[in-house]
Amino acid sequence: MKMGVCNLTRCTNVHITCEEDMRKTYDFSQGKRGAVIPLPPGKTRITIRLDNEVLDWFRDQVEARGGGSYQGMINDVLKEHVRRGGEALEKYLRRIIREELGHKDIASNDPSHPPNRL
Repeated sequence: MKMGVCNLTRCTNVHITCEEDMRKTYDFSQGKRGAVIPLPPGKTRITIRLDNEVLDWFRDQVEARGGGSYQGMINDVLKEHVRRGGEALEKYLRRIIREELGHKDIASNDPSHPPNRL
């Protein structure tokens, strides 16, 4: 048997035997718990539950852009939302449409543009 490799054929309790083999091979006395790579300043590691379709959408967006970090993209979207003061999406879209239309008075007699909708 090679050192550091658990011999599963002789294991009656795989977990205990493999753990014993590891302790014989590796020195964990200086080991530290936690993430191997330290977080950059201003970042906090959290656990969050997202709907699968939301996560899939972000992953697809990253893939379509040729790679990157879907987690970074989620962070960017949340930061932008906070930057806008938590403005509701509908209100945000109406504001953008008004800006794009140059504050034109679209509340004319045209029935396709009901008054006070934008």
